[in-house]
Amino acid sequence: MDIKNILSKCDHTLLSVTATEEEIKAILDDAVKFGVASACIPPAYVEFAKNYVGDKLKICTVIGFPNGYNTTACKVFETLDAIKKGADEIDMVINIGKLKSGDYDYVLDEIKNLKSACGGKVLKVIIETCLLTDDEKIKMCQIVTEAGADFIKTSTGFSTSGATFEDVSLFKANVGQSVKIKAAGGIKTLDDAQKFIDLGANRLGTSKVVKAVKEVNYDGSSDSSY
Repeated sequence: MDIKNILSKCDHTLLSVTATEEEIKAILDDAVKFGVASACIPPAYVEFAKNYVGDKLKICTVIGFPNGYNTTACKVFETLDAIKKGADEIDMVINIGKLKSGDYDYVLDEIKNLKSACGGKVLKVIIETCLLTDDEKIKMCQIVTEAGADFIKTSTGFSTSGATFEDVSLFKANVGQSVKIKAAGGIKTLDDAQKFIDLGANRLGTSKVVKAVKEVNYDGSSDSSY
């Protein structure tokens, strides 16, 4: 197991409603130290975070979070505001009710609108797999691919469950080649992180992997085998 490789695929995450500036600063410090892919934080902290880390770390934030039922116009505004304040990556939540109503054009157009608003920044599409049937998950693989988003993402971590190995395997079998996979929610151990990667996840949304790395006394050095 290559810990450095696992960390390079992690969006180190703090999205708690009680998150303080000091707590955000602490995860940013760890994110820089351990060489993660990004820090994923609430929109209100994006400008602070970007000023704090500069170019040392990519800043990710969430849009329409966690329920996804905001209007498209609201999500576009949130996206433009986040990017203006320094966000490098955007994780949006789809309108799950529209999906379940069979209004696939709405879901597709919304993702396209946010991808356009991103202006070349990375867009990840959270579909909240725990609330969907397998057929709906497959349909979302098709919609995310058609919309031109960069990632399909399993979960917010705020619903009934998070990422599963089965869902990542399903994504891998059904998403287009241009779309990457992010597993998020409930990823706590290095073994689980590695298995998600082995199954095809390109990113991991987690607040626990850095903690697990600290517990094995990894210090961010080049010797990262475990």
